[in-house]
Amino acid sequence: MPAFWMLVSCLLFACMGVCVKLGSSTFSTGEVVFYRGIVSVAMMVVIARLKGIRLRTPHWRMHVSRSVSGSTALSCYFFAIGSLPLATAVTLNYTSPIFVALLLALVFREKLRWTGMLSLAIGFAGVVLLLRPTLAAEQWLGAAVGLGSGAIASIAYISVRELGKAGEPEVRTVFWFSLVTMLFGLAGALYAGPHLPDLQELVILLGIGVFGGLAQLAMTRSYSYGHTMLSANLSYATVVFASLFGALLWDEIMPWMSWIGIACIVASAIMISLRPRRSS
Repeated sequence: MPAFWMLVSCLLFACMGVCVKLGSSTFSTGEVVFYRGIVSVAMMVVIARLKGIRLRTPHWRMHVSRSVSGSTALSCYFFAIGSLPLATAVTLNYTSPIFVALLLALVFREKLRWTGMLSLAIGFAGVVLLLRPTLAAEQWLGAAVGLGSGAIASIAYISVRELGKAGEPEVRTVFWFSLVTMLFGLAGALYAGPHLPDLQELVILLGIGVFGGLAQLAMTRSYSYGHTMLSANLSYATVVFASLFGALLWDEIMPWMSWIGIACIVASAIMISLRPRRSS
């Protein structure tokens, strides 16, 4: 069942990416992030009321870490989606396991065996292969921000795991993340200058929030109640879904070298996530 919830999460995240790309031509990143947050907040309040779950939490420090890092990563991710092909932006966001391993080695002095170093080398080679043959000069800012989203998201995913271990319901975890996301987006929207959406634009913005909120619930349930490594590895199905949507909706057919790059990044992240399991 955890595998099912992660696959559902992947499909919903890809649908959210489609809505973000559709809305990015009209709305600023701050506006998109704001609607992503406010719709999810409303959804979580309703779900919490129906399930009788209190939203007040004793683990506010962990929620702060998860929510601030997650909201920052989300903002970077949405900016990248508006600047890059959908599959490229999604893949860059999913480099987070590579950055986790690098962070543990450089900051926490965790020893990397040769398999770990090989995984990192494959991952960063994949990034080079993915970016160099496909990006125009004006897209490099989006690529850098997309990589930043993967780096910052690694902190958020660690926090989600710790909140699950602490027994926090997924509704509460997603609520606090969505609330902080809404505030982040509101600040960005006010800075850029918000505007009133028409009916079609409103549907797109609501889709961002609904798909994103449901995907967060499914992802949190998978991580909280399933095998962490299985959930992490299945999460790369988002890249497949995003690639299909990009090809069908925007004719984003990438060259074979880019597909090799995507395969290297996914293989590297899976190798890194399996490494602790093999050594135990």
